[in-house]
Amino acid sequence: MRWVLPEYIQDALPAEAAKLEDLRRRLLDAFRLNGYQLVAPPLLEYLESLLTGAGQDLQLKTLKLVDQLSGRTMGVRADITPQVARIDAHLLNRKGVARLSYCGSVAHAVPSSLTATREPLQLGAEIYGHAGLEADAEVIRLLAEALQAAGVGTSRIDLGHVGLFKALVAKAGIGAEREEPLFDCLQAKDLPGLRDLLSGVAEDVRDALLALPTLYGGAEVLARARGILPTDGEIQAALSDLQWLADELEGLPISFDLADLRGYHYHSGVVFAAYGGRSPVALALGGRYDSVGRAFGRGRPATGFSLDLRELAAQVADPAVPGAVLAPRGRDPQLQAAIAALRESGESVVIELPGHDGTWREAGCDRHLVLRGGAWQVEPLQGE
Repeated sequence: MRWVLPEYIQDALPAEAAKLEDLRRRLLDAFRLNGYQLVAPPLLEYLESLLTGAGQDLQLKTLKLVDQLSGRTMGVRADITPQVARIDAHLLNRKGVARLSYCGSVAHAVPSSLTATREPLQLGAEIYGHAGLEADAEVIRLLAEALQAAGVGTSRIDLGHVGLFKALVAKAGIGAEREEPLFDCLQAKDLPGLRDLLSGVAEDVRDALLALPTLYGGAEVLARARGILPTDGEIQAALSDLQWLADELEGLPISFDLADLRGYHYHSGVVFAAYGGRSPVALALGGRYDSVGRAFGRGRPATGFSLDLRELAAQVADPAVPGAVLAPRGRDPQLQAAIAALRESGESVVIELPGHDGTWREAGCDRHLVLRGGAWQVEPLQGE
């Protein structure tokens, strides 16, 4: 039992690690071709930096420790997005649009679900510096492209808008003590719980909040929402934003869920969730979060998405990995040239070491390099 890992933490063995690395390269290359520059924030930061702005929601998920050099409390990042917002606001300090991507491990003090890992491999892309819906449309298209590049595809992309809930809460005059449980009931689509929390609220606003969990589906949802929700300017503007995106993203499997408010505490506009493969849960989440950078001294418009490569990999078939070539150990110049040529062509070559007790197939070899007629050539590996 000495070597048992903590609960919800696991190793990635060669086949899984190869799949994760293949996905990471393919997706980051797709981001690069769209103009997104890679950044690599640190695994550890002082706690106040990690929990600033968007990070406040991560308080319970963040693992904490004391820095032996400064005596200050540090945290192991539970989300890379706030770190990238800090980089844009505080380090790059660009006046124009910045497109950034990232990939790295994060740690969660508790798993987000019964089947989730506590060490997701988070990958994402963000746009900073453009407040228009064009940026939201771009990152949603990029997300669909990423899922296609991974070989999973996109079955649907649910759109929502946190402005709807915020405007209705403001109109209802609900205090902070009721806002959080109201939010939880909406996420769970708990109508009886909603009715209890909305007792005493004006009838039109109460009816609108009770209707939100029923407003999900195709394009008809927006028409229904316009007929049900108050004709408030902010509410109608949010619905218009969603309609614009639906028109702009024609060709993608767009749907709507007006009660899906994941990330509500830091998102400021459009939010979205992408589904694909055989997964019953969203493979990627994203949205607009214009206010996060303000905590780092520079509030820039921002939108983006992230996903867990481990969850994505579970939806992807194992890649066909070519076996390695087993080569004898020796100083023969022709042998060394043959090995170099194979590696140059992309082949993996394993040098045979003396005293090997296992099987070479176990080490991944399915061919070997043999000397025939004075020339080194590759042949199938026979037996073990």
